[in-house]
Amino acid sequence: MKVRKLNRITHRDLGYLFFGMSIIYALSGISLNHIKDWNPNYIVETRVYQTNLTQQSGLEESKIMVFLDSIEKKDLFKKYYFPNENSLKIFIEGGNIIVNTQSGEATLELLKRRPIFHQFNYLHYNHSKKLWTWFADIYAVGLLILAITGLFMVKGKHGITKRGAWLTVIGLIVPLILYLLYV
Repeated sequence: MKVRKLNRITHRDLGYLFFGMSIIYALSGISLNHIKDWNPNYIVETRVYQTNLTQQSGLEESKIMVFLDSIEKKDLFKKYYFPNENSLKIFIEGGNIIVNTQSGEATLELLKRRPIFHQFNYLHYNHSKKLWTWFADIYAVGLLILAITGLFMVKGKHGITKRGAWLTVIGLIVPLILYLLYV
């Protein structure tokens, strides 16, 4: 078999094999690049309530339960504590409530996993370890092979000896320049 044909077969088959991984890493990479703009893992829902849970009214568990019942969160109650003299933190399934015990203002924060992105980011961060690490390493080697075989896919004026050479050099120089600018 000719080298060029073997190169094309290798490039094609690895492209098919690693299509799913490329989608996972591309989408999670974009989401993690913009982590300052949004939370890619969770949808955070915030609501503010006015309560009678103040230091003046006495902060007993029964009063906390009455408040939770009024906002339909009583069944989600886990526990509570006082992080400081002016606040009460109530833990519920899927979130928490922070009560300002001076003003009675309560801020409910509910967390819900963001579909697709949570799972992709979990894999991207390699939280699962074990077999995923091996598969991700195989994927990384596959990307190296895809990059190298891609250089030799096209012959002639658009190939690696002409236009392709310039594009390859640009693709190497741009990350180097950006690295030098930010480091």
